[in-house]
Amino acid sequence: MKFRHEMTYDASPAEVFEMLADPGFREASAAAQDVISADVVLERDGNKFELTVDQMQRTDDLPSFARTFAGHSTHAIQRESWADTTGGTLQIDTPGKPSTLIGTITLRPEGSGTREIVELEIKVKLPLIGGKLEKLLGEKVAAGMDAEHEVGVTWLAGGR
Repeated sequence: MKFRHEMTYDASPAEVFEMLADPGFREASAAAQDVISADVVLERDGNKFELTVDQMQRTDDLPSFARTFAGHSTHAIQRESWADTTGGTLQIDTPGKPSTLIGTITLRPEGSGTREIVELEIKVKLPLIGGKLEKLLGEKVAAGMDAEHEVGVTWLAGGR
């Protein structure tokens, strides 16, 4: 399933990049998503960075058919690799589950602000319910990005 989610910020691409490359921002974003736990590792080298967020997520808001698949909680590992300040790759692994989420993140100037564009290919390799689970994963990823966006708007306004 193709997935695309866009968010805008009233800040320059350079400011948005700096925010995304800050481990404190990533920790605040994880907290806003009400995860059970999150371990954030960010290694920066100039205008490049590698990010890993290893987290346990709640599943109590999932429909029963999805909870059967996911369990009482689910493990997700988000990996981002930014080659420069304009974007990078994103991969979300769910160990032990037959799903893959792979794509890109792009920062694009828009007026005096920035548009962040996330594009993913979401695949769940399960007969009959794979498509339903892909749609559900897309909704969960979008909700997480919206929570991160809310934290980002406050962060960029100086509310850290």
